[in-house]
Amino acid sequence: MKLTIIGTGYVGLVTGTCFAETGNDVMCVDVNAEKVAQLKAGKTPIYEPGLENLLIRNTREGRLQFTTNLTEGIKDAEIIFLALPTPPGKDGAADLQFVLQVAEDLSRLITSYKVIVNKSTVPVGTAEKVAAVLAKNLSKDLFDVVSNPEFLREGVAVEDFLKPDRVVIGTSSERARKLMDELYQPFVRQGNPIYFMDERSSEMTKYAANAYLAMRISFMNEMANLCELAGANVDMIRVGMGSDSRIGKRFLFAGIGYGGSCFPKDVQALGRTADEYQYDFKLVNATTQVNQRQKTILGNKVSRYYKGDLTGKTFAMWGLAFKPETDDIREAPALELIKELTAAGAKVRVFDPEAMPNVKQTISEDVYYATDQYNTLEGADALLIATEWSEFRNPDFTKIEKSLKSPVIFDGRNVFSIEKMQTLPFYYESMGRPAVNGSSK
Repeated sequence: MKLTIIGTGYVGLVTGTCFAETGNDVMCVDVNAEKVAQLKAGKTPIYEPGLENLLIRNTREGRLQFTTNLTEGIKDAEIIFLALPTPPGKDGAADLQFVLQVAEDLSRLITSYKVIVNKSTVPVGTAEKVAAVLAKNLSKDLFDVVSNPEFLREGVAVEDFLKPDRVVIGTSSERARKLMDELYQPFVRQGNPIYFMDERSSEMTKYAANAYLAMRISFMNEMANLCELAGANVDMIRVGMGSDSRIGKRFLFAGIGYGGSCFPKDVQALGRTADEYQYDFKLVNATTQVNQRQKTILGNKVSRYYKGDLTGKTFAMWGLAFKPETDDIREAPALELIKELTAAGAKVRVFDPEAMPNVKQTISEDVYYATDQYNTLEGADALLIATEWSEFRNPDFTKIEKSLKSPVIFDGRNVFSIEKMQTLPFYYESMGRPAVNGSSK
C-alpha cells in the first residue's frame, strides 16, 4: 500500500519505518529540513534500539522516503497518518493546533479518496474536529477520518509495532475499515486482535490505558513510602501482589516517579477531558500529584542523610533518561533531582549512555558530564542512581568504594538487591526497602 506519515517524531518515524518493513511504500513528511536531510542519510534523530537498521534498509530499498513537501508527500497516498505533536497547554489539555493546521492544508490538496488517520494521542472528539476541518473544502466522499492510537513503549517500540498486543482502530466507515484491516493484517498473523470500534471510544482507549498504567506506578510508589515507615519491603509486596492473576506483574516497580512523552501529558489530558464534562476524576488527579511528590523523595533522602546541608557537596548520578533504552528526557525525574541538588548548593557529576547530549542543551551550570559511569565518581560524596540502565546493575563495587569520598549510595530505582548490599561496606538507601548500613562493618 502507499502511505504517507506526516510528522517524523518518535511515533511518526517508528510508524513509517515499520510499515515500510512490511513492504509498503511510505513517504514521511516533516517541516524540519535538517531532520529530513539527516533521515535521508540513514541517521535517526532519536535513540531507539533496532530503528536505525530498519531505517537504513528500507531507505536503501526505496520503500521509505522523506520530504518537506506536503503536496509531493501525499500525491499517491491511500492512507495518510497524522503523527504530529499534541503538547499539553497551560490547562493540561492537549494542544491540537498542529493536527488541525495540517488538516486545513490537506483539505486544499486532496483530489481523490484518502483515509486520514489520527496516530497522535488526541482527546475525545478530535476525529470529528479533523473531519469538520477537511469538510470545509472537500466533498465528504473524498475522505474518512480514523482514530488509530499507538501503544509503543520507548526502548522496545520497534518490537511493539511489529508484534503488537492489539491494534485499536476507530472508524464508522466500512471503506476505511477494510483498508485499515488490510494494512494491519501482516502484524497480527499470530492471532493478536484488531479491535474496531467507534472513533470516540478509540480515542478514549489510549488515555485510559496510559492513565491506568501511570496509576499503578503511583500506587506502588505510595506503597514504597509507606513500607519505609512501617518497616516492610516493597520488593516483597510487589512479588506478593504480582502473582495474583487479577493484578499481574507489570508496572509494579517502585521508584522516583514516571516521566517521558506519554504518561505525564496523557494523565493530565484525561483529567482535563473529565473537567470538560464536569466530572471530578479523583484517581487521575491523585496520580499526577503522587508522581510530582515522588520526584522529590530521593533528594529528601540525600538531604536528611547530610542533615539538611548540601553546600559544597558533590554527587555522582547514574542515569538521566526517564527510562533505560531511550535518550528521552521529557519529564525525567533525574532532571528534577539535579535542580533540587544544585539549588541546595551541591555540584553534580552525571553519566547516561544515551541522554547526555539532550541534557546538555538544558542544564550546564554545576553539572559535569562524565565520560563513563566510573568517571562520575571522582571526588563525589555519594552515588545516586536515577535510571535503571542494565550496565548499572552489576558494577565494580570495589572501584565505586575507592572512588567515592565515602561509601554512600542512594538508589532511586532499586537496581541493587538488599541481600547483595548487606555484604558490602556501603550505606545504602533505596525506595521502599530497609536502609543498609554496611559502612559501619
